[in-house]
Formats: sequence, C-alpha cells, structure tokens
Amino acid sequence: MEGVEDPLFDELQGLIGESILIVTESDQLNLFGQAFRPIFCGTIQAVEQGTVTLFPVNIKMVTAPFFQFPTPLTIPLEKIGQFTPNFDCNARIPLT
Repeated sequence: MEGVEDPLFDELQGLIGESILIVTESDQLNLFGQAFRPIFCGTIQAVEQGTVTLFPVNIKMVTAPFFQFPTPLTIPLEKIGQFTPNFDCNARIPLT
C-alpha cells in the first residue's frame, strides 16, 4: 500500500496521544448483552494502515455513559462515520 495517499490516516497519525470522539457507521452495537450507539471517546494510542487504536476508551452508553472499556479498542478507518479531535471525554452529551 506504499504510495497510496489517505488523508484520514495522515490526520489521525498527527493526533496520536490526543483525545478523540469517534462515531462509527453502525446504527448500534452489542456488548455484554447491552445494545448501544457506536460512540467512543478515548486517547489515540496507535494509527496503522486501516485502523486506529484507542486506549483508554470510554463507550458512551445510555445506561453507563462513562463505561471504560478494559482493553485497547481498534476501529477500522472505513467504519468511522464522524470524529471530533481534542474532545473532552468527561463531557456529558445527550445519547437519546
């Protein structure tokens, strides 16, 4: 994949160590039997060709808006619908 330009990869690469809010394209996901909207907030730990890894990462769920996922979470770049860099992960946002 050498020589292929990817502006999203380049932008995220420059944000390593910064916090980010990511919304994926899925309508909802399921974790531990809990359905939730795919809204994640965390620190960019690594960016590789095709993926971004967040850790620590909060999953914004209605029942637990500050649930901290216990391991690094890797998200495929093609599944990112929207993102906001330098987002305060402690900020309260409406989820309903």
